[in-house]
Amino acid sequence: MITKHEQILQYIEELPIGEKISVRQIAKALSLSEGTAYRAIKDAETKGMVSSIERVGTIRIEQKKKENIEKLTFAEVVNIVDGQVLGGRNGLHKTLNKFVIGAMQLEAMMRYTGPGNLLIVGNRVKAHELALQAGAAVLITGGFEAGDELKKLADDMELPVISTSYDTFTVAAMINRAIYDQLIKKEIVLVGDILTPVESSVFLELGNTVGDWLDKNRETSHSRFPVVDDHLKVFGMVTAKDIMGSGREMMIEKVMTKHPITVTLKTSVASAAHMMIWEGIELLPVVDEHNRLQGIVSRQDVLKAMQMAQRQPQAAETLDDTIAKQLILPEDHATTGGYQFEVTPQMTNQLGTISYGVFTTVVTEAANRALRAHKRGDLVVENITIYFLKPVQMESVLHIMPKVLEIGRKFGKVDVEVYNAGVLAGKVMMMCQLIDR
Repeated sequence: MITKHEQILQYIEELPIGEKISVRQIAKALSLSEGTAYRAIKDAETKGMVSSIERVGTIRIEQKKKENIEKLTFAEVVNIVDGQVLGGRNGLHKTLNKFVIGAMQLEAMMRYTGPGNLLIVGNRVKAHELALQAGAAVLITGGFEAGDELKKLADDMELPVISTSYDTFTVAAMINRAIYDQLIKKEIVLVGDILTPVESSVFLELGNTVGDWLDKNRETSHSRFPVVDDHLKVFGMVTAKDIMGSGREMMIEKVMTKHPITVTLKTSVASAAHMMIWEGIELLPVVDEHNRLQGIVSRQDVLKAMQMAQRQPQAAETLDDTIAKQLILPEDHATTGGYQFEVTPQMTNQLGTISYGVFTTVVTEAANRALRAHKRGDLVVENITIYFLKPVQMESVLHIMPKVLEIGRKFGKVDVEVYNAGVLAGKVMMMCQLIDR
């Protein structure tokens, strides 16, 4: 049976792109309480179906596919720059494909401005007008207003004119940062990207018997199946080990493992791998927020996806990538051993000493490299203990010495010593899970 929450999400999904919605309107249309409508709209915002803008309201926007995640809608730009919409509200759902900074002669500016663009410029009224006529939206920096004629043109063209109190340079940096953050999100492989969808998944139902398990096992050669009810809600998992010694007539409900570990479409593949290794699981049911089966993901799928992700070129760097790049092998590493790392100003805390987060990342990366030299595969840090740490000033050059104490089939133990100018500055013990390729 469909819940009220799902009913509202379905209703929002069917609304035309650009439609303005409100809590009161949805509550009235579906005869539900305003509290239920408010919670569902907030969920729709998280899912990228709507965007809420101060002084404008909530509008239905197009959900972006993962490959287009680096594109922003004008509604998102308004929120990024704390902007005010002066005109053209009906175009807020549209996606911008390029932004142009208006720091040149008018004629040159227009040469670079076209449909789907966003012109970022100060109080140059003629530039605003020409940009709208060329099919571009306008972002006016410095907190300047727009005249009535321009607002009317924006409404007619359905292209937003947005005003922000920030200067042009700051605005461009803010939009760049937002696109950069989205590129990083795009690179993180999620379970939703690799799962076998429910239509192609094999599962059992609560009313089934061990005989049904045996039939499905013979048909598919698989031995692990989720167990669901009539509404596809996951109630258990059943494996060959569970049915051992049971007759064909035994109900699956009696032998299955109840309350199994599940993942969602938005669980990262790295988290799924961690669960599978730690719990010794070969197959995970993928569920939605109502615990309904969306598909399945196997250990093989997860490991393959992790290997593929490592081979892909990166479009954006995370903080971890930036720190790892600074960890280098010195020229005399054959005699000294270990790695070198320079503490730059951005890697310090408010006291000017190395930040704890940076220190943890550096020693983790050094330990990972040491383990990889012994065993190919992927690593998940299980436990890290920093049991000695002295303040390290900015611009210090650290010497990091990882030492593998123990390595087995599934776990590795590494001791890391950190020296600053020949003096011990930190000591760390790490336990890692090793995931075979």
